[in-house]
Amino acid sequence: MTSPIKPLADRVVAVREVPATKTASGIYLPDNAKEKPVLAVVKAVGPDVTSLKIDDKIVYKEYSTTELKIDGTEYLIVKEEDVLATV
Repeated sequence: MTSPIKPLADRVVAVREVPATKTASGIYLPDNAKEKPVLAVVKAVGPDVTSLKIDDKIVYKEYSTTELKIDGTEYLIVKEEDVLATV
């Protein structure tokens, strides 16, 4: 899947990883008990991004993203400097 969003400058477009819906022991988690993941997969990179590429898994600062929903998919726009690590 490619992104319908073309990021500018040092931004990347990513999609959050799906949070677990049940524990390892098989207990299903209610929506309010799930943590908001800080892992995402890069779907597009801007022209000034130097250290990331498409399909990299990233860890990002939780409150530094712009969220956008297109055709039922939630995209995140993150500045390269707000990406903390790759996994």
